[in-house]
Amino acid sequence: MRRIMTLLVIFITAVAVFIPDLAVAAGGKAEMLIVVADKRMVEWSVSRWWVDLYNRDPFMFGLWCTIFTGLLGVTLGFITDQIMKMTGLDLTSRKIVEH
Repeated sequence: MRRIMTLLVIFITAVAVFIPDLAVAAGGKAEMLIVVADKRMVEWSVSRWWVDLYNRDPFMFGLWCTIFTGLLGVTLGFITDQIMKMTGLDLTSRKIVEH
């Protein structure tokens, strides 16, 4: 009896997990989605350039996002390293000093 109950629970769980996916997959072909950012309230030139880039060329927008994210990471890492040096922690040395 316990085995039947376990199999029943597994079956109900599988139905609950897979049936919604099948229902969504059974729909018709999706139309092409075009997302346009609203630039009516954007006045600053860099922000306007960013919104225009998003609207015109999604590939270049993604490329610039990747470049800016890398530059921001390097900049924050450098600033953090300088703050650590000012507090007396030298991260460039691998010498272990124990007191």
